[in-house]
Amino acid sequence: MQVFNCEACGHLIYFESLQCVHCGAPQAFLADQLRVGVLASGTASAGALRYRACAHRHDISLCNFAVAADDPDPLCVSCRQTEWLPDASNPANELRWAKIEVAKRRLYYTLARLGLLDPLGHGAAEPRFALLADIPGAAPVMTGHASGMITLNVVEADDDERARRRQALHEPYRTLIGHLRHESGHFYWDQLIANSAWLEPFRALFGYEGQDYGQALQRHYDRDTLDTGWREGFISAYAMAHPWEDWAETWAHYLHMVDLLETAASYATCITVPDIPGHGQQLIRDPFGSPAADFSVMQAQWVPLTLLHNSLNRSLGHGDAYPFTISAMAWNKLRFVHEVVNARRQQRASG
Repeated sequence: MQVFNCEACGHLIYFESLQCVHCGAPQAFLADQLRVGVLASGTASAGALRYRACAHRHDISLCNFAVAADDPDPLCVSCRQTEWLPDASNPANELRWAKIEVAKRRLYYTLARLGLLDPLGHGAAEPRFALLADIPGAAPVMTGHASGMITLNVVEADDDERARRRQALHEPYRTLIGHLRHESGHFYWDQLIANSAWLEPFRALFGYEGQDYGQALQRHYDRDTLDTGWREGFISAYAMAHPWEDWAETWAHYLHMVDLLETAASYATCITVPDIPGHGQQLIRDPFGSPAADFSVMQAQWVPLTLLHNSLNRSLGHGDAYPFTISAMAWNKLRFVHEVVNARRQQRASG
């Protein structure tokens, strides 16, 4: 995530900011420009009022995205992707929905930065979301993706429940943004890999996706969850379940990378990168900069950056924020995702 500053006074603000804490100016994310700007007041003339607030700005969602003044939809480009909401008569579900939307707006930003979404809504296929809660007596809601619809069980927004599931499944990492990034990977497999020239290279790296998916997942959950054999070729234990899950886990990890690298670059983080001969301290490169960072640079800077991140966490008494070690094969898969995404960006840039 890039650093944003209030355009009225220059004070640091966050991507989620509704108001500048320094001067009080109302803030809104302008999706068509991928920046946070001062939201014009309702008293501005019609000609000057280019944006208005998303309809969810003043409810529990606290959405800070803006809507173009001439857009007939009352919802912003992120909120309108959510097609199903949980039963709002349960106050807990409203809180869960609000937390998920915060994570979903961050996902929207990263996908737009990667050129995978059109902020103006012109032609780019977009994922849709169903945020659902379990109903007593009915089958539990399963988080997943099908035909462009990403379903998320909203109980994952509860920190205690998410921690319980993480421990039960012996996972090192489980977050809302991680879930959304993973499921978006399934969506973009359909968009970028299936029926494309990338399919055979995908199979060479990840395996044949035509194997029975249900049986593959069953084998995964029947396997000893403490088995560490996956570390040689996969980004996570779950990635070993099926080529689709390997892709989705790798895709999510790539989104982790570009987001954290962009954040570090925005704060002008200078770090020693011993993996590049002849280089001492250097600035973390912005993966979206001009020219965009080469993947080999991203890879070389990733290791010391995550070591720094973990060390800072330990200084405050927390566990490692980044509990992963990436094997050579997993790096090859991450590079493949990078190449696929860059090819799509170049294709869209050329018209």
